Amino acid sequence: MKRTLIYISIIVFSITIFNSCQNTPKDFKQKGDAKYELVDYKGAIQDYNKAIEIDSNDADAYYNRGRAREYLSDFRGAIRDYNKVIEIDSNYADAYYIRGNAKADLSDYRGAIRDYNKVIKIDSNNVYACLSRGSAKYILSDYRGAIQDYNKAIEINPDYAVAYYNRGRAKEYLSDYRGSIQDYNKAIEINPENEDFYYSRGRIKANLMDYRGAIQDYNKAIKINPDNALDYYFRGLAKHGISDKNGACLEWSKAGELGYSEAYDLIKKYCK
Repeated sequence: MKRTLIYISIIVFSITIFNSCQNTPKDFKQKGDAKYELVDYKGAIQDYNKAIEIDSNDADAYYNRGRAREYLSDFRGAIRDYNKVIEIDSNYADAYYIRGNAKADLSDYRGAIRDYNKVIKIDSNNVYACLSRGSAKYILSDYRGAIQDYNKAIEINPDYAVAYYNRGRAKEYLSDYRGSIQDYNKAIEINPENEDFYYSRGRIKANLMDYRGAIQDYNKAIKINPDNALDYYFRGLAKHGISDKNGACLEWSKAGELGYSEAYDLIKKYCK
């Protein structure tokens, strides 16, 4: 009987040790990461919570929990987690970057810029921080500042199509239409399957009264995505610019069918 009790005690002790070995922060983070990849963000947060309960100074656990919270649109909760990461490790560049993104999601663009500044100070060749800071400046109507950031992003990665596209949009607001078209050309050269690139270039060509060139771009955009009402609407405007009334009216009719109600105003005005 005594031997049996000793044997049972050994088993219980072994199980306890085994379970404690399984319940390390690393184990919970791995479980959380697996759930994160499966889009189970709430489940992932529960595992990250457990990792943090065991080790309240685990920067990666806070960082990962913040990412999961962002996907649940809990941006303020995510920012609190990123704050904690930075408190633990003030050189955690990714935490500043993703906190900047969360602040941008809350329309705190100046706060986002301050975080992107931190990233760039830590890593001057962080192309994503340069691009994101440029986008925040663009939203704040600092188009020249945005262009400087897009220039830096392109310097770091000359094949970054989105950087050329964004720079083209900023140039457009500065009325540098030809410079804008050059950037859209480069973006299309790098990625010829992006609808937005053709749409934006087409709109600028129409502003320069190159209506036939604009129509060609809208044709490309519609080929890539035949369900975007704006492409038909603006192709209609371009056709109206070359006095193709019937063609314009058909385009606006299609735009209306796809949900762009303003197209019907043009039909009433020009398609009687």
